[in-house]
Amino acid sequence: MKRSWTHWARAVTVGAVSLVMVAACSGKSGTDDSGSGDGQITLKINFWGDFGLQDLKAKYEAEHKNIKIQLNSGEYNAQHEDLQKKLVAGTGAPDIAAIDEGFIVQFRSQSDKFVNLLDKGAGSYESKYLPWKWKQSLSADGKSQLGLGTDVGGLAMCYRTDLFKAAGLPTDRDQVSALWPTWDKFFEVGQQYTAKSKKKFVDSATNLFNPILGQQPVGFYNEQEQLQMDGGPKVAFDNAVKGIEAGLSANLTSFQADWDKGFTSGSFAVLACPAWMLGHIKDTAPGTEGKWDIAAVPGGGGNWGGSFLTIPKQGKHVDEAYKLLEWLVAPEQQIEIFKKVGNLPSQPALYSDPAIADFKNPFFNNAPVGQIFPKMAAGLTPQYLGKKNGPTRVEVENVIRRVESKSLKPDAAWAEAVKAAEKVANS
Repeated sequence: MKRSWTHWARAVTVGAVSLVMVAACSGKSGTDDSGSGDGQITLKINFWGDFGLQDLKAKYEAEHKNIKIQLNSGEYNAQHEDLQKKLVAGTGAPDIAAIDEGFIVQFRSQSDKFVNLLDKGAGSYESKYLPWKWKQSLSADGKSQLGLGTDVGGLAMCYRTDLFKAAGLPTDRDQVSALWPTWDKFFEVGQQYTAKSKKKFVDSATNLFNPILGQQPVGFYNEQEQLQMDGGPKVAFDNAVKGIEAGLSANLTSFQADWDKGFTSGSFAVLACPAWMLGHIKDTAPGTEGKWDIAAVPGGGGNWGGSFLTIPKQGKHVDEAYKLLEWLVAPEQQIEIFKKVGNLPSQPALYSDPAIADFKNPFFNNAPVGQIFPKMAAGLTPQYLGKKNGPTRVEVENVIRRVESKSLKPDAAWAEAVKAAEKVANS
């Protein structure tokens, strides 16, 4: 999931936390820390965005009278930063912590701070997951599984049909897809839109950068943890700056109030749309139902986002947390989450289930999301993201925002981005 999608709102450097770890407390089951004295157990889950947990919380509590679930939704970067701090401190981590794909390698290298889910019997899940998804949270020696995957991103483009129509552009999803087979064509369509509407075309340049980066063979780091700025990051960065210079960006920061307002105000007409973005649009702009549709992403393919549920060792209710985790990734719950908020399951067998395969999302003009996103996910070969991918991305995004705000000239921006990325890589 969001990303983070996802997922982006403020500059934090998770990787800057000291690498000297304080030994975590071993997890023990059955201790009552709810303060009620009635044997009830409270399980805390930390996440960001919309994991589709609210309705599931009530369902699980109804079926497990001794369990109370405390949902703690926070900002994407801050949740990962907070988890790192709690691991260092050896106390305070939630019973279940969501970790995004952009940070999973960083935390995977600290697998001794998490419950090894293979010890809980999670090895039986390997055959159920997309092979690359299972591997993303598996330790290098294959002996420790950090988490079970919730969703994968996939990529598409969400667009406002009413705004497209007003600007003289086609609104049919197949015709819109045909407008932009490449990102260069996408920018041309954007310039047509801005010339006619006098409004911005996309929400932000960072949300151009991320999907384009996700389409490249190599991202910020190779598997030897070497920074690779002159490859995929350079391609994505140049395109993001191109979008700014073309006047396409509304200069909004994801998951902030102005960005959320933009979904209803029409301050932008299109944005990159991994599967998890659907839930955010629906939650943020309920009054726009039927005005959105989904088209293909320029360049084809790519992945952006996708998360895992993990159990820090220091938790007091490890056994109960694992039972809840297994329940959350079970097919029934994964299908319900997909239909409610759009998050695409990591388990490909579910893609042929009629509940997903035949599902059309009424909010998005009955777009056949059960066909669109599984097709993308099935053909994915995601990048290796690296231990410092998260903080590196944050720093590069900050440079892009400086260009958007006109506090940094475009011709000086790439050198600043490289400098910022190298500082993280060498920390």
